[in-house]
Amino acid sequence: MGTEFSPKRIEEVVAFHGHWCPGLALGIRIAEKALQEVGRAGDEEIVAVAESDSCAVDAVQVLTGCTLGKGNLVVRDVGKMAFSFYRRRDGKAVRLVPRPRPDEGGDLYRMLQIKSNEGTLSEKERLDFATLREARAQALLDADLEALLLVGPVRRDVPPHAPMEPSRLCERCGEKVMETKARLHGGRVLCPDCFDGEVRR
Repeated sequence: MGTEFSPKRIEEVVAFHGHWCPGLALGIRIAEKALQEVGRAGDEEIVAVAESDSCAVDAVQVLTGCTLGKGNLVVRDVGKMAFSFYRRRDGKAVRLVPRPRPDEGGDLYRMLQIKSNEGTLSEKERLDFATLREARAQALLDADLEALLLVGPVRRDVPPHAPMEPSRLCERCGEKVMETKARLHGGRVLCPDCFDGEVRR
């Protein structure tokens, strides 16, 4: 029981992310299960799709080799803590979702989370919240992986390889934009930001 990753690897994840938190701990366990199911990404052999932009995404990047920059990590933010992993060579694919945990949070944790989001924690509450977060993160690292995560079928086909498309010059701001992202307005080629600006005027 507990994660197979060494303390050194976990430190690397924390250094990349910038702080330690339950979301990062959960991402470590998701990455661990993904490695067991589909293996580590070389170039674009393994593809990950995250269903939110949570802290867990950073752990997945560091530990699986699926990254935003390579295009084999895709964020489709629908607000769910769920990840799909695909192995291109043989079509193996799994979707990982945390099982609901009855011990997750509790009223005090949720109240302190809200106050933290609002920036209204007292010094004592800040310390209490830090203690609860540390305990929650450690519980995720120590949990039995099978009890922690549901493994199911993916809901979408594997994303295509990262596109390499030509760029066009935005005729409003003068910056280059990928041709497939450019918009046409009034006969002018515009980047999405300039298009939105034109439409709002």
